[in-house]
Amino acid sequence: MKYTQLGRTGLKVSRLVLGTMNFGPQTGEPESHAIMDSALDAGINFFDTANVYGWGENKGRTEEIIGTWFAQGGGRREKTVLATKVYGSMSREGDTWPNHDRLSALNIRRAVDDSLKRLRTDHIDVYQFHHVDRRTPFEEIWQAIEVLVQQGKILYAGSSNFPGWKIAQANETAARRGTLGLVSEQCLYNLSERRAEMEVIPAAEAYGIGVIPWSPLHGGLLGGVLKKEATAGRRASGRSADALANTAVRAQIQAYEDLLDKHGLEPGETALAWLLTRPGVTGPIVGPRTAEQLESALRAVELELSEELLGSLEEIFPGTGPSPEAFAW
Repeated sequence: MKYTQLGRTGLKVSRLVLGTMNFGPQTGEPESHAIMDSALDAGINFFDTANVYGWGENKGRTEEIIGTWFAQGGGRREKTVLATKVYGSMSREGDTWPNHDRLSALNIRRAVDDSLKRLRTDHIDVYQFHHVDRRTPFEEIWQAIEVLVQQGKILYAGSSNFPGWKIAQANETAARRGTLGLVSEQCLYNLSERRAEMEVIPAAEAYGIGVIPWSPLHGGLLGGVLKKEATAGRRASGRSADALANTAVRAQIQAYEDLLDKHGLEPGETALAWLLTRPGVTGPIVGPRTAEQLESALRAVELELSEELLGSLEEIFPGTGPSPEAFAW
């Protein structure tokens, strides 16, 4: 495994981030534990989750699965850089109550304590805001985070799904308070979806924030979906199916798969390897449902993409360009 610093911090993390969203809803606890063991054995030390994972009436279930894995001991917690998130409502259906969502100081305090109990740990390494809260000022958010840092419950703060101007606003507010501010940003970023290059990634680079792309295969679209459809009869679903309904996108994905077939490369591994070449990227989040999917993701770290291939990928998936040039003169 290869490692890098998380943004401007001294924290060293793996170039792949283990996403755990499937643990619980799609992957049972024993197999989830096995995947986490395999990831740690392979050198992946950066694990990402969220308090709402498990979804529906099972919100928090994913954190619980990670917690029972930590409880097995063997240095699991000590070796892991643990990241979780706060924002979504943790109220159960029929029991909706104010202040159980978003980023008020009250909810942040409650959510951290609840996550720590589920995760069976005394601290969270990177505590991430899962979305922008348009109702809560950053002064209040940072005041809550400062208390948690002083209490030793969290070490760093990160964001997810923030636009560039909110990254700037958050960190300028933190700077006025004399605190570290955001150290990471999770954003939707992959070969097929490159709008983050306009403002989010430049803002992250300017403030020394590590970029952690989520959905690096764009819901399976970049994972060889057409080949699977043709050879195994596996129909696309969700985001992939919606995208492939567009004939132009379908032609684009066909060109992508044909190019990689010519080079003898796997589409999913190539899409991950491409992200590892991008400026500002700490590492993409991979969310394996099975051990085999984890093994495929690990191969991407060692994959070297030639300049010729990178140029061909750029032709198939052209970037938006930086702002304001992307939408002005």
